[in-house]
Amino acid sequence: MTEMLKISLPDGSVREMERGSTPADVAAAIGPGLAKAALAARVNGEVRDIGRPFDGDAELALITARDEADALELVRHDYAHVLAEAVQALWPGTQITFGPATDDGFYYDVMAPASRDPFSMDDLPAIEEKMREIIRADKPLRREVWSREDLIAKWKADGESFKAEWAAELPEGEELTVYWSGDDWLDMCRGPHLASTGKLDPQAFKLMRVAGAYWRGDQRNAQLTRIYGTGWLNKKQLDEHLTRLEEAAKRDHRKLGREMDLFHLQEEAHGSVFWHPHGYKVWRALEAYMRRAIDAAGYQEVKTPQVMDARQWEQSGHWGKYRENMFVIPDEVPNTEDEGPLVSDDAEWMALKPMNCPAHVLIFRQGIKSYRDLPLRLYENGCCHRNEPHGALHGLMRVRQFTQDDAHIFCREDQIVEEVRKFCELADRIYKDFGFTYQIKLALRPDQRYGSDADWDKAEAELRQAVIDAGLATEEYGWEELPGEGAFYAPKLEWHLTDAIGRTWQVGTIQSDRVLPERLDASYVGEDGERHRPVMLHRAIFGSYERFIGILIEHFAGRLPVWLAPVQAVVATIVSDADGYAKDVVAKLEASGIRVDSDLRNEKINYKVREHSLAKVPHLLVVGKREAEEGSVAVRTLGVEHQKVMSLDDAIAMLTAAATPPDLAQA
Repeated sequence: MTEMLKISLPDGSVREMERGSTPADVAAAIGPGLAKAALAARVNGEVRDIGRPFDGDAELALITARDEADALELVRHDYAHVLAEAVQALWPGTQITFGPATDDGFYYDVMAPASRDPFSMDDLPAIEEKMREIIRADKPLRREVWSREDLIAKWKADGESFKAEWAAELPEGEELTVYWSGDDWLDMCRGPHLASTGKLDPQAFKLMRVAGAYWRGDQRNAQLTRIYGTGWLNKKQLDEHLTRLEEAAKRDHRKLGREMDLFHLQEEAHGSVFWHPHGYKVWRALEAYMRRAIDAAGYQEVKTPQVMDARQWEQSGHWGKYRENMFVIPDEVPNTEDEGPLVSDDAEWMALKPMNCPAHVLIFRQGIKSYRDLPLRLYENGCCHRNEPHGALHGLMRVRQFTQDDAHIFCREDQIVEEVRKFCELADRIYKDFGFTYQIKLALRPDQRYGSDADWDKAEAELRQAVIDAGLATEEYGWEELPGEGAFYAPKLEWHLTDAIGRTWQVGTIQSDRVLPERLDASYVGEDGERHRPVMLHRAIFGSYERFIGILIEHFAGRLPVWLAPVQAVVATIVSDADGYAKDVVAKLEASGIRVDSDLRNEKINYKVREHSLAKVPHLLVVGKREAEEGSVAVRTLGVEHQKVMSLDDAIAMLTAAATPPDLAQA
């Protein structure tokens, strides 16, 4: 008698299938439409090939293009393998390594054969055409399990030294799988894959660029070529993505930062920003805004040292976790005239702080704290340093020196939920002042962590409850829980902002930490007269000033809100006869608190308009003989086609209202 398996479906129904059946068989049994649409399957929670037989009774969910996250990861993985196959078909002798899916596409690291130069952008059109040929051939993708010895022998015979090395290092007993593309090409891969190359859309991918990469990320190893592509479910998605990229290029904060004369970066200070006067005006406006917000919310501002003894970082636990990303210096450098090494083996070490939290604990520990003193909210615009690799640096978005809008709330156990709720409401108000929508996520305990499971259970429940109490644990706010993504010492809430072109940026965070107060011996005297550990809430809203300014520049495409704009208005003359009146206008605007410049150059007004538009000045006040006689100005607002003539008093009132920060406008 044929053994039957029970396959449970998401709608609660159960289908009986013969042993040896596959998810594809279930899809076909349900209907031809589903059989055609099904791309892969989730079997007992694991994504698998649709043609892989069931191991036994199972829970099954079929994956179609409607399951966009899973479907995109599948097709991007397949595009990467098709890319590798295409490169080897065009240039036999090419060695392949790895090719994962990425957030918006895929890449594959390859080594060109000795007979030719490394691959370049000029090779991409030919590779794309070969990839389309492979896709249109609709080659079946077939999974096989191989023995370690056979697989290593296969790679060595084919001259695939990188693959052979990797196969030899995989753990003993691990199942080694390969996938065939048709009958003539295979790659080592865990899978899963689509049923055939024809499931890919030949018009829904594009190769984007090439870059150098080292085997296994180690610069001591062989240099490879990394070929990047973007891949989607259909051409419409690809076109939308390319449009977003084009728009993102226009909004690139590095380009706009130059045009607006905000900042620059250079090799003499890798990863640190040179703020120009205009850029620092934006910084100061943000800093003043945040100070008003934290003052109103009951925070006390502090300032802590840049350099601290390594023993402090060892005690906090950061030395073991972040040592390689810290800038470390000897406590004392011997006189260079002395003989011997500049730094002895037994030197005491100091480190530039990569974060502010241990220093805030040291402030908390000064003097005896009572339960009546809590919550104690300490805030710092804290300058931190992290030794990021050169290749990871990216404008304002990833730097080595940065300033956090950092605060730590020391509170009692019974105050946690309320303090987190208040922070959620503060963050909500601030993000909305900047015009952002956001999603909020709860990052749960990682595998490697400090603290007991009981403490983690409590901390996760408290953060979850605070979001519920704030009314944010809803679909509108994209509420989601992220297993394994918490910090090593605490779970955290994350705020992911959505910008004007749909990109998301993780900025704000709050973490509930019972570990650091224990490690650094922070305590307060409770109502019972005994010592108790405070809970420490780590929180930030901007994240860092540098990155938040970069996000703002790209979100607004340089057209910052008037209250943030470094120059809020320029008074420009049409003729030199109006110079005196223009100076009077500037003086009155300055007296009203407007950040204003004048442009009295002997240039045509259209030239001045174009130049100040490129600099993203919100308002251009044009004056000539008529305006001087009438006491008026012709106002050109950035992005508005027609100018508006108004009295100087009305213009000042309009500019003053526009230049008022949103928190003050609402007061």
